[in-house]
Amino acid sequence: MRLYTASSEEILRARKLLTDWAGEGFLTKAQYQHLEQETVSELRTTNIFLRLILFLFTLITVATAAALFFVVFLSRPSEQTTGIFLLIFAGVCYAAAEVAVSKTRLYRYGIEEALAVCSVGFLCAGMQAALFSGSHYSPKPLGAQFVVPAAGAVFSLWIWRRFGLSYAFLAAMIFALFVPGYWTSSHSAQHVIVAGFYAAGLIGITAIRSRHRYDYLEDAYSLVEAFLWLGIYLAINLKLSSLNLSAHWWGGSTRAAAEFARPFYWTTWVLIWCLPPVVLARGVRHKDRFVIAVGAIAAILTFVSNKPYLGWQRHTWDPMLLGILLSGVALFLRRWLASGPGGIRHGFTAARLSGKDKHWMNAGSAVLGLVSPHSITPSPQTSSPEFRFGGGASGGGGAGGDF
Repeated sequence: MRLYTASSEEILRARKLLTDWAGEGFLTKAQYQHLEQETVSELRTTNIFLRLILFLFTLITVATAAALFFVVFLSRPSEQTTGIFLLIFAGVCYAAAEVAVSKTRLYRYGIEEALAVCSVGFLCAGMQAALFSGSHYSPKPLGAQFVVPAAGAVFSLWIWRRFGLSYAFLAAMIFALFVPGYWTSSHSAQHVIVAGFYAAGLIGITAIRSRHRYDYLEDAYSLVEAFLWLGIYLAINLKLSSLNLSAHWWGGSTRAAAEFARPFYWTTWVLIWCLPPVVLARGVRHKDRFVIAVGAIAAILTFVSNKPYLGWQRHTWDPMLLGILLSGVALFLRRWLASGPGGIRHGFTAARLSGKDKHWMNAGSAVLGLVSPHSITPSPQTSSPEFRFGGGASGGGGAGGDF
């Protein structure tokens, strides 16, 4: 079912590990060159910057080609006709993505990713225009329009399974958010349904992941499991999923409590305190850094949303107190790990063992410099053209004060 062979992805994973180990000095130059020759892959890859550029360029090209088609060949088409052609474009984009991988062996190259993303967008837009022309995109309880986000979720899952793109799974989770709104107008039921979707996905991923504990799919399933844990937490945290965040967070308003039944409201408050320890325990048990990170994020969000849940007034010094608490916990954990035998406790260490984090930090710094160059480089000083030096005197040569 997966478009790439297991051997090809295993070779790419081995090459990444070799680069990491060589960067940290675990391998000599001769060892690295020898092992690199034994891990030659037929897949074509590129760096993250060129990947993003090719992704954006392909998106612009596909969108422009579709718009040009409608301008040249169709004059004021009906919504059903537009929807049919959009569905055709979805099939063409997906077929092009398949060909780009099978024929040219592109892997995370940006081009095939953009084509797959365009196929999802064209599919949803085409179904909406062809099947529900004249209706708005706003959710209607018990309406048949739920098939549009449902199709987007299913097709995104297929792309994740076929191409291995983790953000396609995240897109499927986002599509699933809109499905309950067409079934019921009860906000409590919508939260429960969304959390049920994610819980069902978590059970399935956990069962599948157990068969890929130490192979090339481990990191992919780890990230997907982290997404699902975070989605479940966000679905049950009524303060984070509320649209009126400013009133709930800073005004101390209890209006969210009035929107939900009191048993449901306080049950979610109990759950947001119980879920972070469960996630952290699972992450620590399996030494899963993504799940541990989600557990830590959920714990922080629980501290942040506790006062709004209880209706207490928030103060400007609350973030400072939270920062002091987090800094203290980080320092304690670092010292506790470092004080163990060899700086290791139960398989965990505070020392950096891989250059992967450093690579991502360098990439992030470069992106930050490209996005906000003016915030780093001081702007040149501009002088007023009307300002003139004057008033002084110079002796000799007939020089005056305006020289």
